[in-house]
Amino acid sequence: MVTSAATEEAPALVEMVQITKRFGGVLACDRVDFTIAVGEVHALLGENGAGKSTLVNVLSGVIVDHQGEVRRSGRRVTFAGPSDAQSAGIATIHQELDLVLDLSIAENMFLGREPRTRWGTIDLRAMRRAAAAQLARLGIDVDVDRLVRSLRVGERQLVEIARALLLEAQVLIMDEPTASLADTEVTRLFEVIAALRADGVGVLYISHRMDEIEAIADRATVLRNGAVAGSIVPDATNRDAVISLMVGSRKDALFGADERPVPERDPDAEPLLRLRNLTCRRRWSVPGRTDPDGIDLEVHGGEIVGLAGLMGAGRTELLETLFGASTGARITGTVELAGRPYRPRTPRHALRAGLAFVPEDRRGSGLVLEHSVSDNLVLAALHTVCRLGVVLGPAERATVGREMAAVGVKAASPRVAVGTLSGGNQQKVVVGRQLLTEPRLLMLDEPTRGVDIGAKVEIHRLLRQLAEQGMAILVASSELPELMGVCDRIVALRGGRVVRELGPQATADDILAASMGSLPDGNEPDEPVRQP
Repeated sequence: MVTSAATEEAPALVEMVQITKRFGGVLACDRVDFTIAVGEVHALLGENGAGKSTLVNVLSGVIVDHQGEVRRSGRRVTFAGPSDAQSAGIATIHQELDLVLDLSIAENMFLGREPRTRWGTIDLRAMRRAAAAQLARLGIDVDVDRLVRSLRVGERQLVEIARALLLEAQVLIMDEPTASLADTEVTRLFEVIAALRADGVGVLYISHRMDEIEAIADRATVLRNGAVAGSIVPDATNRDAVISLMVGSRKDALFGADERPVPERDPDAEPLLRLRNLTCRRRWSVPGRTDPDGIDLEVHGGEIVGLAGLMGAGRTELLETLFGASTGARITGTVELAGRPYRPRTPRHALRAGLAFVPEDRRGSGLVLEHSVSDNLVLAALHTVCRLGVVLGPAERATVGREMAAVGVKAASPRVAVGTLSGGNQQKVVVGRQLLTEPRLLMLDEPTRGVDIGAKVEIHRLLRQLAEQGMAILVASSELPELMGVCDRIVALRGGRVVRELGPQATADDILAASMGSLPDGNEPDEPVRQP
């Protein structure tokens, strides 16, 4: 159980009473009660569309036309906008960080409220001093004159927190704060949250990762269909019970697909993909990247192979290399696709050869957010809906309708901007677009990052269906339960090399030991080790 300054008798920093909000005929929040006590980390759980974003937008002053009351330290408050919420000590750390990359740390922390000298100029010395002091409070030792662009994602997030505390925030809303962080950065963030809790700051924590919720949250409120489904103590509650609260009667239907037989394969069958000593050499090194360095790997049709490994192991780089996205690199070794030589050159060449790739960053690399669902779905397969360079409306509508139904995209219309959809539906659009190219090999990098539990299981079910239809699938994921739940084999990478291959009965400890390049007894293998 986490240690908290919050108790049942502690005064509430925030009370939300009977919050109700409709969008047209949709009831987004239905008489929701929610509180955050002094020094409490209160998690908010629920599928996408459960009402989490609406409730947070009410608390942060984004939504002002709602029913019910918001109280701050026992006094009713009304917000005309986000600035009013900030003035009341409520700050939001968004999943998409709101920083100006080409300004310094200090400039970002004081943006729009820079201290002034007696002559009206910006007091740079005072700004730097105050920024450094606030960062030091969080245990961060960094030059405040550094450009934010030069920081890692985890460091940028800590700058966001420090900026919020400069506003004397007593309530921090953190939306999927670990979605893009390495394990060491997650540990550092949790240390900062613990320090904030000790100082009496209340944290509203939103995450789809149950292990995080269990580790740091004092309480969790579960929303379903806009209403409170229950309130729990996370580390004292069975996960199945939490999932039941989140998805209701759909739990058995959703998770029944996980109980599956291991596919039988002819041991003499040729693999769809065969790699022998695949190596990628760049003319210049790229910080943080680990390119393939002598990888041997086989993937058969009808099989899902997982890529495991710690940050920097080379999972993403392997997929990008196979997809022809390693610009300016020299690729050596043998790559065979369906028994024929294949040399990755460009993504267009890869698509024509029957490879498809779902990237890790769906918003930055996978979607054109301001364009419609329809435009995004057909983007990689325009030839199927065009004649003489002109898009045929009826063909496009029929194709888009079929694909939306096939991958389970939920949207008011195919014409709505894809950026307005939930994370899970955006991910389904990216997957659907790649499937329209009719690939033989589907590669996915972190396929369910930042999506709710319902969308996650739907994506896993889709992958199983595709494998049963004979498609070869290669999945890179940092989530061990995902690899264990959906993959037929798991290959562990370290330093751009395969260090171990594990079968479907592998445990989390097995995968972690392999990812660290060691066997359970602590010995390090010289050659890849295969486990049945």
